[in-house]
Amino acid sequence: MPEDEPAAGAPAEGTEDAEDGREVGPLRRCLVTRLRAEKTAMIRFVVGPAGEIVPDLAHRLPGRGMWLSARRDVLETAARRGVFARAAKRQVGVPADLAASVATGLRLRIGETLGLARRAGQAIAGFDKAREWLSSGRAGLVVAARDGSADERSRFLAAGAAVAVVDPLSGAALGRIFARERVVHVALAPGRLAAMVAADAARLAGIEGGIMAPPGDAA
Repeated sequence: MPEDEPAAGAPAEGTEDAEDGREVGPLRRCLVTRLRAEKTAMIRFVVGPAGEIVPDLAHRLPGRGMWLSARRDVLETAARRGVFARAAKRQVGVPADLAASVATGLRLRIGETLGLARRAGQAIAGFDKAREWLSSGRAGLVVAARDGSADERSRFLAAGAAVAVVDPLSGAALGRIFARERVVHVALAPGRLAAMVAADAARLAGIEGGIMAPPGDAA
C-alpha cells in the first residue's frame, strides 16, 4: 500500500470521528497520522473570525478543535493537502509560515510559564543556586540554555539525581525572564508549572526542526 494512503478501515484524512468532534476525554486523534495521543502533546487549531486557521496552544479558544501531532512535517502536510478545509467543511486561510508561528507561540508560552514559576518561588536560575536545588532533590525539571556548553551542562547535572532536562530557549531569552543578561541553568520545583514547561518544550522540539529562531531568542 502506498505510504500516503490510510490503513484499511481508517477514516479519511481530514475527517474526525464523533469522539474527536465532541473533544471529550484526554486523547485526541491527529487529522494527518490518525494516531491518538494525549491532548497536551498535540497542537489544537480552530477557525478564527476571518476564516483563518489559528493555533490554540492553550486549548481554550471556542470552536471545534482540529488536532495535529506536534511535528513539523505533520503541520506542513496538513497545510499542503487541504486537511484544515476538509475538517472545517469550508474554505479556510492557512498561514504560509504555520510551523514557524506555532514554534514562536510555544516559545512565548514557555517563557511566560517560567516567569510565573519564578514569581511563585518555584524556579531558580544560576549555576550554583540551581545546582543546590538539584543536589538537594528540590528540582523536578531542569531548563538549560540551548546554546550553553555541553561540558558545563554535564558538570551541572552531575550534582544530583537524574531529572528531565529541556532546552527550548537560548541563554539570552532565559536571561530576560530572570532579569539577567544571560542564564544557562534553571531548576524548577515539581508541580503543574514544571509539567507545563516540559510539555510545551516537547511540543516545540517536535515542530522546531529546521526553523530558524528569531534573532536574540531561542537560537
